[in-house]
Amino acid sequence: MEVGQMQRSLVDYTKSLFLEGVLDGQFLQLQQLQDETNPDFVAEVVSLFFEDSQRLLNDLTRTLDQPNVDFKIVDAHVHQLKGSSSSIGAQRVKNSCIAFRNSCEAQNIEGCMRCLQQVKQEYFLAKNKLETLFRLEQQIVAAGGSIPIMELSF
Repeated sequence: MEVGQMQRSLVDYTKSLFLEGVLDGQFLQLQQLQDETNPDFVAEVVSLFFEDSQRLLNDLTRTLDQPNVDFKIVDAHVHQLKGSSSSIGAQRVKNSCIAFRNSCEAQNIEGCMRCLQQVKQEYFLAKNKLETLFRLEQQIVAAGGSIPIMELSF
């Protein structure tokens, strides 16, 4: 595939992530912080998000499996996950965390368990799609092309 076609595919794929609500404008702001001096900035930040999120999801699973659930701990973990997902523009993960926090406030264990599954689903969807996005970018660079600059104009 030629570079121009790969760039168009990347732009179309990225647009789909916004249209599906997987990403929001915060992701574009993160991309604007990347430059020639740090060309892997976004991938590195998102990789840290993946690591942190996986730890938080594991902690949430363990905490909710306890006989006496400490909803303050659950809420603290969900609050942290909401903040980090918001900071990279993972909109659907963030929105799932908002519903999760509502179940924590109500101390609704069944609601929390449902929300945990929803957050996990949205997290793995975002992770899969962002990994695909980064692979497309790597292919373009490997073929000698540059990554097109995205704007919210669609």
